Amino acid sequence: MRKRSARRASSIISENWHLQQEFSEISADSSLEFLARMNLTLPFINFALVFLLALADSGSAAEDKGTKGKLQIGIKKRVENCQIKSKNGDFLHMHYKGSLEDGTVFDSSYDRNSPLTFTLGSGQVIKGWDKGLLGMCEGEKRKLVIPSDLGYGANGSPPKIPGGATLIFEVELVKIDRKTEF
Repeated sequence: MRKRSARRASSIISENWHLQQEFSEISADSSLEFLARMNLTLPFINFALVFLLALADSGSAAEDKGTKGKLQIGIKKRVENCQIKSKNGDFLHMHYKGSLEDGTVFDSSYDRNSPLTFTLGSGQVIKGWDKGLLGMCEGEKRKLVIPSDLGYGANGSPPKIPGGATLIFEVELVKIDRKTEF
């Protein structure tokens, strides 16, 4: 029993010594040579690339905080059995109420009792609308919170919309006119 324990201890010490030797050899190698010997070069490079891209993205998001944001879309009223959803190129009839973050209403088609008509995705309306109205059904209502870069930008639309304003729209898709496809 003692001989077995002694042999086992000797074996462990020997393995430990070999690991120490290998470690000291590795530490003398460059990092890429070590990774290549361990067949880790490609996975490490992929990880490093993803990590650096994520780091760069989070850094730019922190720098842009307050000037850029994400479009927020909330469904206020869903439509059962929606047969046709809005897509780029559709001619839409939209009712809307536009307000600033403080609640000040700057425009409303409801007040005029006349829906706004335009072609979706053609740049006839602000970018936040071109993006936020995609996939809507007739009769559906949404709330759009649009950051300034997807609205009127740094200049705004004086006198009612100041520069850099976040816009809040309550929208209702009244009708979709779609060109027939041949």
